[in-house]
Formats: sequence, C-alpha cells, structure tokens
Amino acid sequence: MSAPTDDAVRLDSVTEVTWTQLVSASGLTEGELRELVQYGALVPRDPNAPTWTFESRWLVVARTVAHLHHDFELDAHAVSVVLSYVERISELEAEVRKLRAQLG
Repeated sequence: MSAPTDDAVRLDSVTEVTWTQLVSASGLTEGELRELVQYGALVPRDPNAPTWTFESRWLVVARTVAHLHHDFELDAHAVSVVLSYVERISELEAEVRKLRAQLG
C-alpha cells in the first residue's frame, strides 16, 4: 500500500517541514521532540524562531528516534548518543567506500 501523494515529502536540505508536521509524522510527543532538540539530536533551521521549522531530512531522524525510544525504551539523552554513533558509523562507511573506489 502506498501513501497518498499529499503525504509525500522530498527529503533534502531545501524542503521545509513545520513543527506540527514533524510531531504528526514522528509518533513522538511535543515534549519528547523538544528534548531531542535540546540534546542536539534534531536541529531546527532557526532555534530562536518563535515556531521551529526543519529540513525535511529530520523526518527520517525523528522516525528513527521513535523506533529507538519505543522499541528499546531509551530516553531522549540515550537516543541522542545512539544517533551520534549511527551518524559517525555512516560517515566512516562512506569514507571506506571512497577509499576503496580510489584503490580499485
């Protein structure tokens, strides 16, 4: 089953997602998402704006957080730490791929 096209969002750094959309799509409460912003796991475009907006790619992060939070009962701080490790692993894997391509 595919989602209606109204629910489709381009995941990039240009497309903007509102706070309400992030709350709705993530499956997390507003309080949980605020904690994640506080710990740096989610980064609004302008943290000082009266209403936060996000790059659409943060939707994926928020959904991942929801799974980690609910499946493993991790609090916001623990999820932030796990996300930083996941991001670092992804960076290292990309670097390994790049180096292998240069050798081959």
